[in-house]
Amino acid sequence: MDRNDYYGGAAASLNLNQLWQKFRGNEKPPASLGSSKEYNVDMVPKFMMANGALVRVLIHTDVTKYLLFKAVDGSYVYKQGKVYKVPANDVEALKSPLMGLFEKRRARKFFIFVQNYDEEDAKTHEGMDLRTVTTKEVFEKFGLDANTVDFIGHSLALHRDDRFLSEPALDFVKRVKLYAESMARFQGGSPYIYPLYGLGELPQGFARLSAVYGGTYMLAKPECKVEFDEMGQVMGVTSEGETAKAKKVVCDPSYLPNKVKKVGKVVRAICFMSHPIPNTGDSDSVQIILPQKQLGRRSDMYVFCCSHSHNVAPKGKYIAFVSAEVETENPEAELQPGLALLGQIDEKIIDMYDMYEPVNDSSLDNCFISKSYDPTTHFETTVQDVLSMYTRITGKNLDLSVDLSAASAAEE
Repeated sequence: MDRNDYYGGAAASLNLNQLWQKFRGNEKPPASLGSSKEYNVDMVPKFMMANGALVRVLIHTDVTKYLLFKAVDGSYVYKQGKVYKVPANDVEALKSPLMGLFEKRRARKFFIFVQNYDEEDAKTHEGMDLRTVTTKEVFEKFGLDANTVDFIGHSLALHRDDRFLSEPALDFVKRVKLYAESMARFQGGSPYIYPLYGLGELPQGFARLSAVYGGTYMLAKPECKVEFDEMGQVMGVTSEGETAKAKKVVCDPSYLPNKVKKVGKVVRAICFMSHPIPNTGDSDSVQIILPQKQLGRRSDMYVFCCSHSHNVAPKGKYIAFVSAEVETENPEAELQPGLALLGQIDEKIIDMYDMYEPVNDSSLDNCFISKSYDPTTHFETTVQDVLSMYTRITGKNLDLSVDLSAASAAEE
């Protein structure tokens, strides 16, 4: 059941008319932007790591048959006011203008260590037990400087702040490996893929699969009220006088506000442009990560751009999003470093929402509540939440050892 008349809840893709209605009320979108129905604007823009957990979930469930993917052109990182392509392996490290000559050599050695690392084979560990050695100690072993640590930690391992430096390095090394392996997958300029027609295709794909197994999907159901028995256990959901009975209820935080707590706020600029983002090699689709340290922030900022090449905008139009966690009293001003990278902006919409996490004990009330979507422009955090919910609901772990070649990206 969904209170909206479209699929996807908070992570839907909207056309221009729906978008303007949501943010500008009765105002009509400007004619200069072109046809409303040629737009699919993600409310929560995220790319998928080609070999990441979400793609594995899609293959495992066979939802891939309802989706068409295409590789994303570029993955960039911000350093001292400029954007640079993210080097993902030893060969790219040697070519990258992000580092000086000697640092390149040190980074190359680090990447070779990561590429060769095998948890089962002690010969590849270079004397380090990554379950106990911290990430900071690994960087020190290779003599890498703070800027290199910054871009590897934030734009390859996709950490959102610097806590990872004091944690055991195993997870970090696996994340860098995942990035490099995903990068190699499509020989493109990034490790990311993204569905044609936008992310709204994902929930629709799952809805179609659910129908195959006898699931019923109800849109535009107002005031979904979760019902409980005298023991505080969930019994069902009521809307318009009808109750759907259920032993378990799965929902996002907005349906059970008294079982969640606020953990932060996201601010996002949705920008419409008539050109690609400058200095990204004219990429039709691109991610730029702005590490917190570069901006004097506590968490990273994210830029996401897509266009007609993924069928989300008319030809010649580009949609860029700048997202961050709110850290001050003036959220829109916080986005300035990201907005400054975009060049001429035709139209800009600011979206802001609170982030929630569940505080209930699902073993007592049988309510399984997801976390709100964070500002990251990739799915690696969200999918971990989904997998942990799956395990709590079913008591099983989802087997993600799948044949990755089952999800291929469309050719030009």
